[in-house]
Amino acid sequence: MRTRAAVLCGVAAVVAGTLTALPADAAPAGAAAPAAQAAPVAKPVWKPCATDTAPTLQCASLKVPLDHADPGGRKITLALSRVPHTAKTYQGPLLVNPGGPGGGGLGLAGFVAASLPKEVAAQYDVIGFDPRGVGKSTPALNCRPGHFTPVRPDPVPASPATERADLKRVKAFTEACRTKYADVLPYIDTVSAVRDMDAIRRSLGARKINFFGYSYGTYLGAVYAKLYPAHVRRFVLDSVVDPTGVWYDNNLAQDQAFNDRHRALMAWIAKYDATYRLGTDPERVEAKWYAMRAALAKKPAGGTVGPGELEDTFLPGGYYNGYWPYLAEAFAAYVNDRDSAPLVEAFENFGAIDASAENGYSVYAAVQCRDASWPRDWDEWRADTWAMYEKAPFMAWNNAWYNAPCAFWPTRSRQPVNVVNGKVPPVLLFQATDDAATPYEGAAMTHALLRGSSLVVEEGGGNHGITLSGNACLDRHLAAYLTDGTVPRGRGQVDATCAALPDPEPLTGKAASGTAHGAALHGLLGPRG
Repeated sequence: MRTRAAVLCGVAAVVAGTLTALPADAAPAGAAAPAAQAAPVAKPVWKPCATDTAPTLQCASLKVPLDHADPGGRKITLALSRVPHTAKTYQGPLLVNPGGPGGGGLGLAGFVAASLPKEVAAQYDVIGFDPRGVGKSTPALNCRPGHFTPVRPDPVPASPATERADLKRVKAFTEACRTKYADVLPYIDTVSAVRDMDAIRRSLGARKINFFGYSYGTYLGAVYAKLYPAHVRRFVLDSVVDPTGVWYDNNLAQDQAFNDRHRALMAWIAKYDATYRLGTDPERVEAKWYAMRAALAKKPAGGTVGPGELEDTFLPGGYYNGYWPYLAEAFAAYVNDRDSAPLVEAFENFGAIDASAENGYSVYAAVQCRDASWPRDWDEWRADTWAMYEKAPFMAWNNAWYNAPCAFWPTRSRQPVNVVNGKVPPVLLFQATDDAATPYEGAAMTHALLRGSSLVVEEGGGNHGITLSGNACLDRHLAAYLTDGTVPRGRGQVDATCAALPDPEPLTGKAASGTAHGAALHGLLGPRG
């Protein structure tokens, strides 16, 4: 992994060079400024929708234009949730987003309200929302139900026949999206979602909003801040997307970072050889993992876990190390005991795609393919992915096929928003140094582009979504900011550092509860960050 010094030098070069070639206010065509006459919005009618973890949760819906440039035209519906403030001191709405794109945010409101210090949460109306196309918002996209039904063709196209099978599957998904949602796809994108956020603000009667976004939600927040700087109050961006790499370059960067994180899991397993009996040499443990993958290509476990499904099962370990003990046990059972049942169970828990995840994936593809240009020549994808595979084999081809619909997408791509911004109050950024889904470079870049922002780094951390996950040091900075706007100010490029939480231990009665710490959050984060 690149050193922080190298990353920051690279950021300085981009800020001094490439970005200055763009106008500071550059934005997608037709989206350079908020619509002159925004569509009128009604106040939400809140109704109780309590859950066991959020007893005061309320739900509502909001109609917004499908096309914000045509405020009198077709309307779609956004699903909202709210945990209302209870303190006399009211600091306004705090909109929350779990990422994706394609992640539903209704449940995140209750999680955030319950996880913040009570005295802090009580000062905000915590507002969750399913972005357009997602979950309970309508229309909800599901382009091709069963697209991930196992067993898929091997993601690594070792033969022309395998590549043709993978391409056929991708093109079938793309054609299904075009057939079912041709009238909607041009409006499923980040800028439209940002316009929706401002419609939510207006419906709440708020002059400004607060915002707390994870992963892709950090890009959503940065774009909102660019298009509506006068409406920004306090913005928290956790696990930060590189806004200069949306989206093709960012996905290539993920491949290397996820490979590094997978190797960290192999090293952790080697450390506990007494438990897993897979060897003390991380490279030999990794070789056994790839041997397992090869065996599954010949005979899928339980008829459902082939090589692609195996990669899907282990991918969450790159997001959150609390899953490592469960993945290690399934790996060890398959290799040592010829028992595939734990691997099938792990796939069902971590890798299987249900209807909700199919919806999330459809929106993920629609947003990413519309937000920015992608190579339309498959030969370019093939060359780039094989080159990456040589360095980082774990997810290179799996990730390529996940994003491949963008090579054939039926809508034209927008120009990405240039988020350079010196017009907003201090924005607070959180980033782990070894995050795989949003590598460290993204936070360093965003910190440089948002003038006056503050960057808090979790040293040695590899999880994705790091606040409200048990790290008291990070959460103190978060609570201070949401209480009175306080941000740390350092002398260097990083404003504050916090030590990472220790890696989990193999499952025992005590360790089992420890590895579950933070799992509630990671279950809410959107598909692939």
